[in-house]
Amino acid sequence: MPVLSTVKGREALRPRRDPYWQKLATGQYIGLRKMSAGSGGTWLARYRDPDTGKQLHKSLGSFDHLPGARRYDEAKEKAHDVFKHLGAGGSTQKFTVQQACDAYVEHLRAESRAAAAADAEARFNRWVKKSKLATIDVLKLTAPALTSWRQSLAKREVVANPHADEARRRTRSRSASALNRELTALRAALNHAKRSGLVTTDQAWAEALRPVSGADRSRGVYLDRLQRAALVEKARSDLGRLLRGLSLVPLRPGALAALTVDSLDKRLAMLRIGKDKAGADRRIVLPPSTLEFFVEQTKDKLPSAPLFARADGKAWDKDSWKGPVKQAVESAKLPSNVTAYTLRHSVITDLVGAGLDVLTVARLSGTSVLMIERHYGHLRSDRAAAALAGLAL
Repeated sequence: MPVLSTVKGREALRPRRDPYWQKLATGQYIGLRKMSAGSGGTWLARYRDPDTGKQLHKSLGSFDHLPGARRYDEAKEKAHDVFKHLGAGGSTQKFTVQQACDAYVEHLRAESRAAAAADAEARFNRWVKKSKLATIDVLKLTAPALTSWRQSLAKREVVANPHADEARRRTRSRSASALNRELTALRAALNHAKRSGLVTTDQAWAEALRPVSGADRSRGVYLDRLQRAALVEKARSDLGRLLRGLSLVPLRPGALAALTVDSLDKRLAMLRIGKDKAGADRRIVLPPSTLEFFVEQTKDKLPSAPLFARADGKAWDKDSWKGPVKQAVESAKLPSNVTAYTLRHSVITDLVGAGLDVLTVARLSGTSVLMIERHYGHLRSDRAAAALAGLAL
C-alpha cells in the first residue's frame, strides 16, 4: 500500500505514469502521479458517483510552493472540496476565474442590464484578464492568490485626468472606494459561479475580497439645503448649474452629466434617465419649479447636446468636475471630504427623512430598496421612535 501522507513515503515511490491512490472514504480517493524521481509529483482526486458508478478525476496541482511536509494535508483538503463539489452535481471540467467573469457579464446582459454588464466587463478586462488570476481554476482558487491580486491592484496608480494631453496627465494613488468597486465586481462574478453550481464554497474570496470598510466617505457627509445652496453659489457658473441639478433630483453625478436636451420631455414634465449604473431605464416626473430650471438648460441647444454642459459646450465628467468642486467646497467652507456625490446622498437623506416610502426613493435614485434600507434605514427608525413616543399616556 503506497504511503502518500509522508515525505519519506512519497520519495520511496517508483516513478510511473499511473497515479498512486489512497482511499479517504467510500468512492473518494486522493492520488499522486510521480513521473520522475526528483519530482514532487502532481496530486489528483478520484470520485465515484454513487448514482451512476462513474469515476470522475480532477487534477489538484503540485503544491510545489509548500514545504513537502504540508503538501499532503493541502492536497487532502482540496480533494475534499472537489468531492463536495462533485457530490452537489458540479463538473470536473476546468472553469477559470476569467471564464467566471465572462459568464457573469453574459448573465447581466441576459437580465437586460447592459450598462452594468459593460461596466463589469471593462473592469475585468483591465484588472483580471491580464493577471495570473485569470487562468486559475475556480476550484483551485485560494485566499492567498486573491489577496496577492488585491494588494497588487491597491498599489496601482490611476490616471486622474485620462482625457487630458499626455503632458498634462497626472496619476494618483487608488482610493479605497475605487478599490472596492473592483473587488465588488470580481466578488459578484465568483458568487455567480457559486450560485451556478460551478463551485460549492466561497471560502477563498469571502475574506480576501471583503470591501474596505468606511471607504465611501462622501456618503457619510450630509449637506443641508443652506449648505448645498452655498456650494452652488461658490461654484463657477457652469458647474453651479450641474450642482443645482444634483440638489434637485437624487441622481448619480455621472447620470445627470450624461443627460441630453432630448432627455427632457417638457410637455409631460418628465426627465428620461435612460440606462445608468442601475441598468434599468427610468423616468422622473418633475415638479413645476424643478421643471422650470431644467427647461432653462435646454435653451439654444440641439436635442443631442448635453443638458448640463461645461463652458466650452462639452459634457461634464468626473475628471472635469473634480477640481472645480474641490475649489467650490473650499470657498464655501464646507468639510473637505464633500464631493459631487455628497449631493446625491444629501438629497436621498432628505427624501427618506421626509417620509417618502423607500420603494419610491429607490426608484427615483436608481438603486435597490436594500441599499436604501442599509444606508438610510436609521432615518426611518428615528421617525418610528418619534411616532411611538407620541403614543405615550
